[in-house]
Amino acid sequence: MPVNRNALIRYKTIDACLRRRNRKWTLEDLEEACSEALYEYEGIRKGVSRRSIQLDLQMMRSEKLGYNAPIIVVDKKYYTYEDPSYSIANIPLTQQDLSTLNEVVTILRQFKGFTHFREVDDMVNRLQHKIQMGKTQERALIDFEKNELLQGLEHLEGLYAAIIEKRALTLTYQSFRSKREQVFTLHPHFLKEFRNRWFVIGLRDEQEKPQILALDRIQSFETDDQSPFRWDQNLDAEWLKDTIGVSKTSGQERMLVKFRVSKDQAPYVLTKPFHHSQQLLEQLKDGSAVFAIEVVHNLELEREFLGFAQDLEVLEPRLLRKRISKRLELARALYQEK
Repeated sequence: MPVNRNALIRYKTIDACLRRRNRKWTLEDLEEACSEALYEYEGIRKGVSRRSIQLDLQMMRSEKLGYNAPIIVVDKKYYTYEDPSYSIANIPLTQQDLSTLNEVVTILRQFKGFTHFREVDDMVNRLQHKIQMGKTQERALIDFEKNELLQGLEHLEGLYAAIIEKRALTLTYQSFRSKREQVFTLHPHFLKEFRNRWFVIGLRDEQEKPQILALDRIQSFETDDQSPFRWDQNLDAEWLKDTIGVSKTSGQERMLVKFRVSKDQAPYVLTKPFHHSQQLLEQLKDGSAVFAIEVVHNLELEREFLGFAQDLEVLEPRLLRKRISKRLELARALYQEK
């Protein structure tokens, strides 16, 4: 039988009391604590009876909810946990919990394909995988992309809070190209992930152009309450909408890029576009295909194209075609026999 909200509040309150071992808890004390909690969370003024607390303790001791709480009575009067480290919050998920979560995942999956719910797809995949692991205790069947050596993730929460609260930061940063660290004021606007690496985009006090900073190059930061927050309403995730990756300068214009992909690789480019603006322009007789995207020119674009090597030819614009050609020539020179 499902547990109602009031009972869950009482269980949580009793658990919090029994974990506080600096005082002794009688039935009367637990009654008072649960009554206060129900009033605070639900506005219920009617107190909790002793009988209800006794039944709650019995339920927490049982296997019905999977708690099996080691509740003991000391001196025939005071209630506590026999195991000081125990808490109902630490118990593993029961089969009923896993079943319920699986139903939730099934419901969430029905929203896939709707624009407003696309962001939850990855979350649903991960949750379903975790549920399956909890059910079977078997080896992982899905390996999500991850980087165990990734640095800078410890900064995410603090940066996110600063963005929400619109607070300036005094930040210590050292790029790969710099021999020494820099300390400056940053006004963070939004966060961006690309290829398992995180970036924060914002404004610096002494510069008008947006700054793109890698989290793994941030050494430390703290709130700067002396600097009024500088806000640019145009600097949000849409600012990178015409960009592959995160490299972009203020005022940079996007360009129309046309490229031909070989017969072997065209199906992959069709199913996994380089950019959301990608369009199929022409399917050639030899099986290859011509595509177009509208993006700004940056290093990430070149690297994406170079990853296809001989299977991709840039047709337009001329400048990008020459740059890709030059890079391929330099790469070929590395493999010349000496």
